[in-house]
Amino acid sequence: MQSIRKTLRIAPAVAAMGAMFLFAGVPQAKADDDHRECRERIEKDQVKLDKAIQHHGERSKQAEHARHELNEQREHCWSKYHGYWGADQRWHDQRDWDDRH
Repeated sequence: MQSIRKTLRIAPAVAAMGAMFLFAGVPQAKADDDHRECRERIEKDQVKLDKAIQHHGERSKQAEHARHELNEQREHCWSKYHGYWGADQRWHDQRDWDDRH
């Protein structure tokens, strides 16, 4: 009987802690999804640029259009996340800007 009362007193605290741990991970998961979406769009636009260069030449209007689309996507990601997905297949931010430029 006493153990049931103790369990009933502890249960709300345990439930609250469980909810806290559950929802603490949600913002990080959302951020990871957003970064993944940005990365995938940049990679897709990079493939389009590579194909345009291969089929039409480095300075063709098709390549220039694809280059413009890629740069727009990179700027969008930079303004939203203050980072960009580089050709080296990793995220870069302001902290490593000086190392690369």
